[in-house]
Formats: sequence, structure tokens, C-alpha cells
Amino acid sequence: MKDDKDKKSRISRLLTKSGSHENVSPEKMATTKNSDVSPEAALQWGESFEELLRHSDGVEMFSKFLKSEFSEENIQFWLACNDYKSTRSDSKRLNKAKTIYALYIEADAPKEINIDHPTKVTIQQNIRLPTVSCFDVAQSKVFSLMKKDSYPRFLQSNMYLRIIKRKNPGSTMYRRRSRSCVFSDHAEATSNADVWL
Repeated sequence: MKDDKDKKSRISRLLTKSGSHENVSPEKMATTKNSDVSPEAALQWGESFEELLRHSDGVEMFSKFLKSEFSEENIQFWLACNDYKSTRSDSKRLNKAKTIYALYIEADAPKEINIDHPTKVTIQQNIRLPTVSCFDVAQSKVFSLMKKDSYPRFLQSNMYLRIIKRKNPGSTMYRRRSRSCVFSDHAEATSNADVWL
């Protein structure tokens, strides 16, 4: 019983310290306002999910979208796994593996991701001596879920559409003049070329 309380206390401290996934992710997401993102940059995110993930602003906006859908743990886990794989020190990797497991994998984890039981069991076994690839299967499943499910909805969201439809401050808007026509007494339309000039 005491061990459970200690464990929950440690997890709570990790969450408090991290705010979200920052304790395990190198990409400390700077707060970018939607107005800072150009429509051209945002349009690139629509080319593919992989393209979206290559842009820090895209990752940040996609994270906000997932938060609005109560599924931000998916991108947080994916980022944490990327950070984990880039860790060279064995001792640091072990600590990060335990943190990822406690936050995202174990039953009733504070940010538990939705993966199948066999994958969880495999991770639980591998976590004793974690390798660089011990979260690969789970990360791949979460990636696939986001790509097939969340990403298409993100591209249709008001959050995304507002940016791609916005005009850049420096862009010039040209307005076409309408052509006028004059109706004669017999309700026949005749064009008045002088009005066009």
C-alpha cells in the first residue's frame, strides 16, 4: 500500500515538473501564436502527416488540437519516444524508460495511451533492461492512430482552416472591377464599354 502511494507521489511530481511531456522530450514547445504561422507554412502540413511532424509549429498546433479532443497523450508519447531513442547514456535511457512507462503505459497511468494488451506486456518485460527499440511497436501504433484518425480531422478543424485561409500582412489584394451593362427601354441589355475603362 505504501509503495503504491510512493509511486503515485513520484508520478505526480514528474507531471508537476514536466507540465506535460517536457521532461522526456527535447522539443520544448515554444508558445507560438497561430498568427505567427504563415498560410504557406501551414499548407505544407497538409501534404502529409510526416510533413506536419517535421515542423515545430505544426507539432505544437497539432498538440493543441489533440488537447481539444482529450487525446494529447498520443503526441506526447510519440515525442517522448523520439527523445528516448536519441538518448546515448544508458543510465539516462533507463530513467527515461521508467518515466515513459509510468506516465503512458502501465495500467491507470496518468496519461495512459490506448494500445493493446500484448504490446503492454512486451514493454513491461523489456523495461527491465530497456533497449533503444523497446517502445518502437507502441510508438508505431500511436503514430498510425494519429495519422489515420486525428490528422484528417485536424486538417478539417477551424484551428487549421483559419490559418490557411488567412492573408499575409504584406500581400496585396486586387479587386476586379465589375462590368456594367445598361438596359434600354425595351429591356435589352447593351454593354457600355465606357464604364469598363
